[in-house]
Amino acid sequence: MKQIEVQIMGQSYLLGCPDGGEAQLREAVDRVDAAMCKIRDAGKVKARDRIAVLASLNLAFDLAAQQASSAAAAAAPAPVAASSTEETATDTDPKAAQLIQRLDQALAGDGHLL
Repeated sequence: MKQIEVQIMGQSYLLGCPDGGEAQLREAVDRVDAAMCKIRDAGKVKARDRIAVLASLNLAFDLAAQQASSAAAAAAPAPVAASSTEETATDTDPKAAQLIQRLDQALAGDGHLL
């Protein structure tokens, strides 16, 4: 197993990397770094561990939403033209909105999750 050095929020980490997985790991590091820096730069959260938890939750939520939309797209029949009064696929999922609201309430001292 190869080891690579990466930077996340200005701090160096030495990570183990499977052969041939360096590009994928660096892409993941870039996503984590961007998510953590965005939360830090918003100025509401200062502690590195809390920033890491919030970034992890945001990334996990995004991944779950992508998986759900992929699964829904695979299971859905061919789309039919929607009328202007029907919901479209771009509308927010009510369950997701509830989850975000509950997380925001739980993390009220740190600001909003998204």
